[in-house]
Amino acid sequence: MTSWSRATAIARWLRRRAENIAVILLSTMFACFIIQIFFRYVLNNPVGWTEEVVITMWLWTVLWGAAFILGEAEEIRFDIIYSNIPESVRRVFTVITGVALITLYGISLPAAYKYVSFMKVERSAYLHVPINWMYAVFVIFSVACICRYCWLVYRAIRGGKSPATDPAKIAD
Repeated sequence: MTSWSRATAIARWLRRRAENIAVILLSTMFACFIIQIFFRYVLNNPVGWTEEVVITMWLWTVLWGAAFILGEAEEIRFDIIYSNIPESVRRVFTVITGVALITLYGISLPAAYKYVSFMKVERSAYLHVPINWMYAVFVIFSVACICRYCWLVYRAIRGGKSPATDPAKIAD
C-alpha cells in the first residue's frame, strides 16, 4: 500500500467517524426534542434543559458538518458565473477566495479562542455546563476551515481541478 493510498484510506475513515459524530449529535437533538414535546403536552410540565441541549446540538451539528463532512461540491457558490468560466479562471478564483478566507479566519481565530476560553466562567442556565464547552466547536470549525482552504489554495496553485458545481454533472 502506497503512502498516498494509505493517507486516502485514513481520510475516508476519519470522514466516516465525523459523520458518526454528526449522527450522534442529530440523534441527541431529536431525542431531546421528543422529550420536550412529551413533557410539555402530555405531562403539562415543560423542562428547560431539553431546549438547551437542542440548541447546543444544532450549533455543533452545523459547524461540525461544515468543517468535516461537506465537500467542496456541496458548498454554496455563484454557480451561474463559476460554472461558465474556464478552469484556469476558476483556479484563480479559488486562490483569491481561499487566501481571503484563510486571512479572515486567521485574523479572527485568536479573538475567538480568547472569547471561548473566557466563557469558562459562565455556565448554562439548566445544565450548568461551562459555556466554553458549548461554543468550543467554533474554534474547531475555524481551524478546520483554515486547513481546508490552505489545501484548496495549494491544489489550485499546483493546477488541480476545481470542484464541479453543475448539479447535472456531479456524480453521486
